[in-house]
Amino acid sequence: MRSPTQVALSRADIAAMVVDGLGPVDIVEAVELSGGTFATVWRVSLADGRDVVVKVGPPPGTRILRYERGLIAAEAEYFRLVRERAPGVPVPQVLAASDDWIITTLLPGRPLTSEDAPRARTELGAAIAAVHEISGSHFGYAGDRPSAPDWPTAFGAIVAALRADAAEWNVPLPPLDGVLERHHDVLAAVTRPTLLHFDLWDGNVLVSPSGGLAGLVDGERYLYGDPLLDLVSPALFRRIEDEPDHPFLRGYRPAPFDAAARIRLSLYRVHLYVLMITEGPSRGIARNDGRHDRLTDLLTAELTLLAA
Repeated sequence: MRSPTQVALSRADIAAMVVDGLGPVDIVEAVELSGGTFATVWRVSLADGRDVVVKVGPPPGTRILRYERGLIAAEAEYFRLVRERAPGVPVPQVLAASDDWIITTLLPGRPLTSEDAPRARTELGAAIAAVHEISGSHFGYAGDRPSAPDWPTAFGAIVAALRADAAEWNVPLPPLDGVLERHHDVLAAVTRPTLLHFDLWDGNVLVSPSGGLAGLVDGERYLYGDPLLDLVSPALFRRIEDEPDHPFLRGYRPAPFDAAARIRLSLYRVHLYVLMITEGPSRGIARNDGRHDRLTDLLTAELTLLAA
């Protein structure tokens, strides 16, 4: 089922974008890809032998979450940053971009969702550690999305924006008042705005035939903040700090998880679950399908842990 944020496109539409971005070129094949729920993505084979990916944002006027404004342009910026400042990390090359669409090279490989690959997870950890050497000038997102000079303020604004979205979409959330404020000092220990991918779930990690890391895609949700934020989605719905032998950690090689780090990781899972619950209506997901309740249970467990 197509998400309300995904525009329906024809081969002719894709061809027009390719010509607009790359100049006169013939298309041999064009196939829409599945897997995501925000943008529309096509794989295109060109007559000159290149394979490219065309990613198109939601149609104008589509209701989206506050932090999702300008995501297509943000993805182009993330890939350019990583290719320039962490050149060993396999991300696509941006060939052309506008505010509404982006054309990149097609990376080889299959997503981790199709079959597990511990070596790729370890190499992903090392790659993210390299990306985390990149710093920004502020915390939070770029543009008019939540940002601030310090991490507690930026992270608080990010969660507040999601709560405002939930209220507008009539999405129920457990009580969250005071949760971040009680842990202000723990968040304030983060003083360097690190470049974060944020969306490191298995569908965005590509694996080579030999089982290694072939690519990292979907960088549109990048922000600057605590490196620990990037340790949540590689172990989605679990607590990576309780899995010392997790292959991602073998590659990333973090410092030992002390009490403060564990609190921050719990806060970042709260953020992720709030986001996933809140985005349901914008993706056309019915509240009675069980997803809302499962995520609410996970969120409540983290809030209980933080309260203790």
